[in-house]
Amino acid sequence: MGKSVIFSLIVIFLIGQVAFCGQSIVSIGAINPLTGKLAQHGIEVDQGIRLAIEEANLEEKNLYFNLIRRDDKSLPEDAMNQAQQLITREKVVALVGGYVDTLVGPIATVAGKHRVPYVASASLESRLTETINPFFFRISHINGIAHPIIYFLKEEVKPKRLALVYASTPGAMELSEKIRKGISEGSIFLVLEEKLRPGTPDFSPFLLKCRAYNVDFIVSAMFLPDHLILVKQMKELNVLAKYLGPWGIAYPTFIKEMGERAEGLLGMLAWSPTIFQRDSEEESSRFTKNYSQRFGTEPTSTAMHGYISAKVIIDSVRRVVKSGHPVRSDILADFIRNTDMISPMGRIAFDEKGDPKYYSQTIVQIQKGSFVKVYPIK
Repeated sequence: MGKSVIFSLIVIFLIGQVAFCGQSIVSIGAINPLTGKLAQHGIEVDQGIRLAIEEANLEEKNLYFNLIRRDDKSLPEDAMNQAQQLITREKVVALVGGYVDTLVGPIATVAGKHRVPYVASASLESRLTETINPFFFRISHINGIAHPIIYFLKEEVKPKRLALVYASTPGAMELSEKIRKGISEGSIFLVLEEKLRPGTPDFSPFLLKCRAYNVDFIVSAMFLPDHLILVKQMKELNVLAKYLGPWGIAYPTFIKEMGERAEGLLGMLAWSPTIFQRDSEEESSRFTKNYSQRFGTEPTSTAMHGYISAKVIIDSVRRVVKSGHPVRSDILADFIRNTDMISPMGRIAFDEKGDPKYYSQTIVQIQKGSFVKVYPIK
């Protein structure tokens, strides 16, 4: 190694020491799909996390949050390996992030094994908390999607002939099962139900059945690429049913892609720049402004999930320090467990399984290119 290289490394080291002088350094590991098939939403989660950490470091005088980011490439084995390396090599005190349960599950397993708290940003399936892992927490849950849909159908829409189509993935199948059970005791007639693989190129067989059965409302637990095809074919085949897609519709990219064909469609989100928890307008506006300036685009609900999951860890670290305890993983897990905070997505607190007590999404309708809240009204 040349003298100039060694000198440069020494300078970098000294600069780092000066930057952290008088500050306690807390290392946090973030794992997200930054490449691969899930990269779009993984990047949104990652950007939300980064913004939360950057804001905290501007506010803190005695703490420095050292965020170590890793790409799981949308692969479960990579997610597990990255978690292992962050814990054993980088010595992080907590993990954050994760998009979809096929990636969140392996990270949670590694975190539990090493007794390091993990706050998952985007996790839904009930199976992940069937066995209690005292080091696993998440800010979202499938009940926060299923329950609003059920009540919306029973109290507001009251369809006469309902169709349910869903992807052959664990989360979509669980959501559909909950909807099916939730409407079974009411007057809603489920006339058609189909399970299809994600990426299905042609939905016309399903839609022709909808037309034959006079379906007046479709709940589609499919994903963004599927909605793009399904909605186009609905128009082509003159299927006049109303359409609710819990995943993939309430995104600016969907409206941009579909144009006028998106008008009137229903989607779901936990937050948007114009739809947020009451009494959190100031924080929500600040997040939207800072995110837009930092990343050059308007934040999505997925980005807010990343932001809030990181805020949970930041808030818990601060409480540990204030209590006089060392910032150790096992102690931090206890403080995360006792989290009770108000956020733009609502109240954040965890039950004994690490599931969110209050998570609930909002049903929105696309009206003139914008998302308008339609349920719950209050």
